Amino acid sequence: MIKSFVELKIIYKLRSNILIIKLLESMIEMEGKTVAESRVELAQIMYPEHANPAGNVHGGYILKLIDQAGAIVAARHTHSNVVTASVDRMDFISPAYIGNLVFAKASLNYVGRTSMEIGVRIEAECLKTGRHTHIGSAYLTFVALDEADNPIEIPKLIPETEEEKRRYSEAKERRMKRLKKSKIARNEPQPCIVRPEKLEKTK
Repeated sequence: MIKSFVELKIIYKLRSNILIIKLLESMIEMEGKTVAESRVELAQIMYPEHANPAGNVHGGYILKLIDQAGAIVAARHTHSNVVTASVDRMDFISPAYIGNLVFAKASLNYVGRTSMEIGVRIEAECLKTGRHTHIGSAYLTFVALDEADNPIEIPKLIPETEEEKRRYSEAKERRMKRLKKSKIARNEPQPCIVRPEKLEKTK
């Protein structure tokens, strides 16, 4: 059924308003977000499949929790596909055992144009005694990508507290050191693996 001129005009205005609202929301988001908006804490009980025969939780599983927590923070901040670009050195200060409750506490430290540093602290709690221990901490760098796997600009970070401002400054210095090290690798040509779903399109 053909709509009247008045109906078409109303529809056009509504669609225009929706586009304007979306544009304004995008502009506000790009102005910046606070650390609290994306902070996350994961909790996981350690079972036999997470540990070796002696009951010690595998370091690899702890690293998996670290990466998962970091990825969630990055995704909440950017609302886009994010990938791990680097992980700083990880020292295991204390062990975790079967039956322990392990926490992964993650939050943003610094945000650049397309990448961000996220700090993750791992703790363990003995559910029998209630005792807490610090297992280790790590800094991860994530990059936000568009549908074509190209880096995209992300919202800035707004540090509010003195602690957040200190972490922001320290993370910025670490970023400069990482960039200096990465220049060597960037000059070496590397083969690029294509996503499986894109292989059909290239044939």
